[in-house]
Amino acid sequence: MIRLWLRYSSDRWLGSYGFTIHARMTRCGLTVVCMVTDEAQAQSALHRYFGYDSFRKGQAGVVSAIVHGRDSLAVMPTGAGKSVCYQIPSVLLPGITIVVSPLLSLMRDQVDVLDDVGIAAAFLNSTQTVDEQREVLSKAYSNAYHLLYVAPERLTEPFFIAACKRLQISAVAVDEAHCISQWGQDFRPAYLDIGTFIATLPHRPVVAAFTATATEKVQEDIVRILHLHDPLLTVTGFDRPNLFLDVQRMTKSEKEAWILRYVVEHTDESGIIYCATRKETDAIANALQSHGLRAACYHAGLSHEERREAQRAFVNDDAQVVVATNAFGMGIDKSNVRYVIHHNMPESIEAYYQEAGRAGRDGEDSRCTLLWNESDIVLRRRFLESAGSNDRMTPEEEQQVQQTRNRLLQSMIGYCRTVNCLHRYILQYFGQRNDNSGVISSRRASSDPSSVEAMHTDIPREQSTASRLVESCGHCSNCMSTIVSDDVTTVALAIGRCVSAINQRYGMTMVVRILRGSQSQQVLQYGLNNIPQFGALRECSEAAVRDVLNQMTVDDLLAVTPGRMPIIIFGTRAARLAAPDFHYEIKHRTRSGKTGNPHADLAGTMRDEQHDTSDDPMDERLFQCLRGVRKRIADEMGKPPYIVFSDRSLRDMVRRRPTDKDSMLEVNGVGEHKWQSYGKQFIDAIAECCRQ
Repeated sequence: MIRLWLRYSSDRWLGSYGFTIHARMTRCGLTVVCMVTDEAQAQSALHRYFGYDSFRKGQAGVVSAIVHGRDSLAVMPTGAGKSVCYQIPSVLLPGITIVVSPLLSLMRDQVDVLDDVGIAAAFLNSTQTVDEQREVLSKAYSNAYHLLYVAPERLTEPFFIAACKRLQISAVAVDEAHCISQWGQDFRPAYLDIGTFIATLPHRPVVAAFTATATEKVQEDIVRILHLHDPLLTVTGFDRPNLFLDVQRMTKSEKEAWILRYVVEHTDESGIIYCATRKETDAIANALQSHGLRAACYHAGLSHEERREAQRAFVNDDAQVVVATNAFGMGIDKSNVRYVIHHNMPESIEAYYQEAGRAGRDGEDSRCTLLWNESDIVLRRRFLESAGSNDRMTPEEEQQVQQTRNRLLQSMIGYCRTVNCLHRYILQYFGQRNDNSGVISSRRASSDPSSVEAMHTDIPREQSTASRLVESCGHCSNCMSTIVSDDVTTVALAIGRCVSAINQRYGMTMVVRILRGSQSQQVLQYGLNNIPQFGALRECSEAAVRDVLNQMTVDDLLAVTPGRMPIIIFGTRAARLAAPDFHYEIKHRTRSGKTGNPHADLAGTMRDEQHDTSDDPMDERLFQCLRGVRKRIADEMGKPPYIVFSDRSLRDMVRRRPTDKDSMLEVNGVGEHKWQSYGKQFIDAIAECCRQ
């Protein structure tokens, strides 16, 4: 439907009549800017610039809303094409689109991608000189760009605010919008200023917010703080079926051996390994390098130049793998990451899914493995204890945030310990309903604080059969494993009685010491050796007692208080411990294979189970040949290879084997600009490789 919209101000529409007309009242009368837009134009722009024949799930609705002047909030998983949702409108709308982006490297990557497809874009950030920034703004005044990327901190600068009042801003797109919420895992105070910046503009543009990870509470915060007007809320679902989710419980030495073997066996693939500390990051990177692997290292302890070189080597495929802390990744738009391995447990499901989601952004099969043990839980709780304060919050708000972070950690522990489907655990965590629609939610989002529902951070109740959406997904290690149960009723009852006897006054370490009959100075000093439960679990190992204790916190039989000295207290379901028929089991999974070593089998054979690869060796030879062509072209341009073509595009070339322009333009991801730039080189390479 082609519409005519007339309005006197930024929020009052006069009508809808057949084609789009943006209009405003001025002292001289009604100013009209006419622009005809319909679905066919958006579809044409999508194919022209990006080489796609159709929009992905949810994209068309968001594009239509933005083009027709309606605010939007889009929650789409990493790799689902959030950027396209505001990049296509930018070439259809008059004026310029301001994109608020959190990291400098992300801006540069996005501008490089847009330049490669023929869309004029620029960025403003601190890496530029004053003269360079003035040149960018000068070109923006003359309508040379469709998009301008800026960091949220720049929105409070008087110089930039004054410059924006001279620009014809048609839209403001807020990327990584979850950073605006104190309930999210990446709260960034500067995001709170975005709404104020928009209010300073002479005429309010359409505002669109995008994120990959946001619970319902965070979504409501985004709408409220950005002051979105009657926004279209589009949630396409959080599932990434192309990702094989894998959780393995291992000792520290087993982790390092597993990682080394996996990277060695996948030297033709690009991957990221996340570590919790700088020390572990250095150790894993050194171990890989000592085996001749092209591994880069990235953490905040390195110099700016060292970090920049590590990132450059990785995105340009000069380094096969990067070992990094969570300081790395948000600004990386590399589409051909085939695996992400976590050496330690992250602090939340949001953080994990965002980091793991950097694998398989091109839609190709990829793997996400989380390696963990009880020491990771201790480390994460220590990090929570040492978390700094925020001067924008009251003490009461800081306490709420601390409690929230504690709940987020409990949900992450639950993910590590669950024996049920990992994909379904994540979907339940984010509150996704089990329906069959193409878009999980596409509705009007309320900005009324009274409509905000309770924050969804509860761990999915796996004991309830009603919560089990499916028995097996076929895309996670749990669904490919055999589940066994251990009866730990006696241990759980002893723990519960001990917590009661000490009046819920001590932390986990002290509870374990009491139950194992420790003669430590603190136990004796406080007289804790005199309670009935002292030494009740003397025959159990410390790891076994901690294992049951941690599972009890996951199941809300017990809870851990937030703060610098966390205490074990009774949880909301503690009454079960007093039931005469109380029975408690811990389930774990086993997976045997040809060697009898489950860790080795998962490292060596899972790729065959998760990938549906071609049996034709010629296809793989041609793919590797095209990768070489891509790398050569990228090096000549000074840009990352994935900007030339994604792995998915190369795979489609292998399947189609195009011989001319028309057949090349049918390849997924090949648009007019890419064809003109280097399409012929790939056709020649295909012909040459097939002749050999």
